[in-house]
Amino acid sequence: MADKSINKVCVIGAGIMGAGIAAQVANAGVPVLLLDIVRDEDNRNSIAEGAVAKMLKTDPAPFMGKRAAKLVETGNIDDHLDRVAECEWVIEAIIERLDIKQELYAKLEKVRKPGTAVSSNTSTIPLVQLVDGRSDQFKQDFLITHFFNPPRYMRLIEIVAGPKSDPDTVAKVSDFVDRQLGKSVVNAEDSPGFIANRVGTFWIQAAVNAAFDQGISVEEADEIGGRPMGVPKTGIFGLVDLIGVDLIPHLKNSLTSTLSKDDPYQAIARNEPLIDQMIEEGYTGRKGKGGFYRLNKGADGSRVKEAKDLKSGEYRAAARPGLVRGRAAKGDLAALIEAEGKVGAYAWAVLGPTLSYAASIVPEATKTVVGVDDAMKLGYNWKIGPFEMIDRIGAGKLREKLAASDIPVPAILEQVGDGTFYRVENGKRRYFGTDGAYHDVDRPEGVLLLEDIKLSSKPLLKNGSAALWDVGDGVVALEFTAKMNALDEQVMKLIQKSIALVKSDYKALVVYNEGSNFSAGANLGLALFALNIAAWSEVEKSIKGGQDAYKALKYAPFPVVSAPFGMALGGGCEICLNSDAVQAYAETYIGLVEAGVGIVPGWGGCGEMLTRQLENPRHGQGPMPAVSKCFEIISTATVAKSASEAKDLGFLRRSDGITMNRDRLLHDAKVRALAMVDGYEAPEKPEFRLPGPTGAAALKLAVESFRIQGLATPHDETVAAELAHILTGGSTDITETVTEAQMLELEVESTMRLVRNPKSQARVEHMLETGKPLRN
Repeated sequence: MADKSINKVCVIGAGIMGAGIAAQVANAGVPVLLLDIVRDEDNRNSIAEGAVAKMLKTDPAPFMGKRAAKLVETGNIDDHLDRVAECEWVIEAIIERLDIKQELYAKLEKVRKPGTAVSSNTSTIPLVQLVDGRSDQFKQDFLITHFFNPPRYMRLIEIVAGPKSDPDTVAKVSDFVDRQLGKSVVNAEDSPGFIANRVGTFWIQAAVNAAFDQGISVEEADEIGGRPMGVPKTGIFGLVDLIGVDLIPHLKNSLTSTLSKDDPYQAIARNEPLIDQMIEEGYTGRKGKGGFYRLNKGADGSRVKEAKDLKSGEYRAAARPGLVRGRAAKGDLAALIEAEGKVGAYAWAVLGPTLSYAASIVPEATKTVVGVDDAMKLGYNWKIGPFEMIDRIGAGKLREKLAASDIPVPAILEQVGDGTFYRVENGKRRYFGTDGAYHDVDRPEGVLLLEDIKLSSKPLLKNGSAALWDVGDGVVALEFTAKMNALDEQVMKLIQKSIALVKSDYKALVVYNEGSNFSAGANLGLALFALNIAAWSEVEKSIKGGQDAYKALKYAPFPVVSAPFGMALGGGCEICLNSDAVQAYAETYIGLVEAGVGIVPGWGGCGEMLTRQLENPRHGQGPMPAVSKCFEIISTATVAKSASEAKDLGFLRRSDGITMNRDRLLHDAKVRALAMVDGYEAPEKPEFRLPGPTGAAALKLAVESFRIQGLATPHDETVAAELAHILTGGSTDITETVTEAQMLELEVESTMRLVRNPKSQARVEHMLETGKPLRN
């Protein structure tokens, strides 16, 4: 059996994809050798070096932290190809030309160790052509690993094994990209375009064609073909702008040249003169001068969003059509395709052919309907996959409508009859196979999902904003359930009830959910309502209630592990700070952002962050360096852009864990919690020695300087003064001890002074209306 470990990787090709793949390998803590051709004799490694330098400046960042970049070693193919012998996996990500790839493989055969995995990141060239002329050993070690751009953020990887690929080698690479690179593996067949790009390209082409043919504006197309269909809010033309208008003809040419002549895509693939003109003039989307949308300066100098008129080709002010209403607007696909007028006509022109096509590629492109659905959800960010869409519409109804529209009815759609492609039996989700039978949707070992647990159980506790679930082995999971997983009084009440239940019947608690984000923080809508009616006692009660709940978790007689992901802001950050440990998804964006809405952290965040900064040996002797750092982070509403960066900022401790694969987060957090059970003791309550008013004066002086320079607003100065008052311990001095309870009281007092300030109230209202901070 082949060695299962991958300790070093070589990526050949330092373009956007190759460099991005190398960065993600480095993000996983694995050394990577990045090679490209020699272009500059004075610096033969210039291409690879330039790619790394560019990535360090790119936003969104390919690297999760600057330390990761140090794991990328650069070189060139001419001088350093023999160093692939140091690596267990070689990834080829060079130009999509078969002759150039085969030339590289011939060189690799001479220098790599037998058993070293070799894969191509191709999205268009069949595997059998890639390995033509290579040795049997090379064919055994070869596979396709198709990453999606950008490699750090896109979770999908399509893996294609050839007829001679060694199963152990394929398993080794699959396990590595799953556990260490954080990707969800979808096994694809060796067919043109594989899965996601084949369906996705068809979908985009069908949607663009229908807009031109039906006289639909780009805004109308994006409204109808966006959120109501369960696809990203960009819709069709917004997505084309995002990925690049110039990519459309490239994808078309790629697929038409490799698909069979009778493939349905061949019938809809066409060029639009307007798109050709846009590309020629540099209107290639967000990376160019604009695309189907652009931002332009209005008469008053403000930025105005404009949209391309598909008939005239000219730009005009973008409109908000407001066409989709009722059940259709809420994701009822059956209602959407039956809607009257242009809404139903356009929705059907997109969905009908796309769902037919998606169903037609099973089992040619992938063996199961699950593969198609996962590929589209992970690769194109659809909320539900094509076969899940069919279940919502109804297979029988779709079949009738396809036949009436002279759109092919695929065999698997005939086969399922009036049944569904997914159903739940005995608490297990099952899918309809090409053999006419239902099969369990299996999860890889180490994947534990709350959505699966919910199929066979009910919550132990539940209210309008939270629920508590038994996740096995004596561990419970606290789930936030409100919109944006916002935190309110109901969450705090359920926390207190959960603590009592875990004390008597369970071993540990994990804070976890499967929303789009961990938590956006406190419910600002409720807060604004209380402020508008001057319900000051209720506001204070809410602050103290949050403090009581979070500290009850912190000092509970059992381990508490938070498992954040996505945004963990404000109160969402503070619950992590008050946990015994954190097991964070690598893509966690965590921070105390209260200053942006004119207040300060009020649920223990100030004291907890201060504790972490005081524990940091880099801050040396005395409290002021730690206080200053804490003040800087909180006053500027700094948000970590990864879990790795969160450790650098102190939102996470060095001992906290990071999970690369989102689907493994609950399992890893549960394992972490169980490991802490034996001999568990609640932490001791911290005490602080802080500088008091003299320290606060120094911090306020710094903010005043920023205001004079125009870098801070007058109200920033007000908020910062309250934060300085808390972090320096109020009226204390360095000879006195400040308890945690006193720190909490300082948080309450400062927050109450700020919420009474009309400028803070304006910030809260502006954030609710626009989603952006008000600079007043």
